[in-house]
Amino acid sequence: MQKDYTNRESQSIFMEKETEAGGTPEQEETKIMGIIGWIHPEEYSFDCMLRMERFQIRLMMEYMEPETEAAMGIALKANPKAAWVFEHKCPEMAGKIRALTTRAPEGLTPEQIRKAEVTVLGAYEDFVVYTTPEVMGEKCDFICGWNRERLFELCDLDGKTVLDVGSGTGRLAFAAAEKAAFVVASEPVDSLREYMRDGIARKGIRNMRVCDGLCDCLPFPDNSFDVVMSGHVVGDRFREEVDELTRVTKPGGWLLDVPGDQHHQTGHNEQLLADGWEELAYTGTFGTTTCRYRKQVRKEKGGTDSIE
Repeated sequence: MQKDYTNRESQSIFMEKETEAGGTPEQEETKIMGIIGWIHPEEYSFDCMLRMERFQIRLMMEYMEPETEAAMGIALKANPKAAWVFEHKCPEMAGKIRALTTRAPEGLTPEQIRKAEVTVLGAYEDFVVYTTPEVMGEKCDFICGWNRERLFELCDLDGKTVLDVGSGTGRLAFAAAEKAAFVVASEPVDSLREYMRDGIARKGIRNMRVCDGLCDCLPFPDNSFDVVMSGHVVGDRFREEVDELTRVTKPGGWLLDVPGDQHHQTGHNEQLLADGWEELAYTGTFGTTTCRYRKQVRKEKGGTDSIE
């Protein structure tokens, strides 16, 4: 699952540019893209919010621009089932959710409500697209533009036990299953877990399983895997997340950070570099530089350290 909570104002900025160009409101609406550009949010029902997980609701409530916050209140007030799910699935945010709906104005037209819904859907496009995993494979650049050889270059997977953390649609896990003895795909979003399970059954894969799990709280004992990998996952709680990935990796095993190719330049991951990970860069499918990272785990009593 990708995490990207920057530039939340991009949708409204895009609409302002269209207005300056002389477009009508109706024309502008058909041109709206989400913050990342994967979907047209007006094509999604707000009912997709009923499928949000607890961690997603928490993050949405924590990362809101003023415009998005006002729109969220309107949308939740007009969709009481979604508001109920948000409150009960994420009780730590229930107070904020109730405050948002209480502040939302009364007597809005269906058009005004739908505009608020689309604003929210576009602001959290990365979460919305998870409800349609098949769209991710077609529209998400870091999936459709990626070559699995970029994973195989990082370490030897033959005969290894591998964990893919934040597996998403299984970009890394399905590739690893071609070589590894066994692969576990850990993914906290139910719709993505079921998508991977369907893929495993359809392809007749026998050495891969799917489970629930967050990258800072994995359901495995210490020293369980030869290789622990992820892509577009680590960063929100960097130290806790890397420590947890390290905990489940065997001594001498590998930690891999394997982002996919993207249209925009992503730059270096300074947190991983400062933590002693080795950077391996290449020019990707879209002509931009993609940086992968790896670290070999050396464990001693009382801690972990070093890279080779």
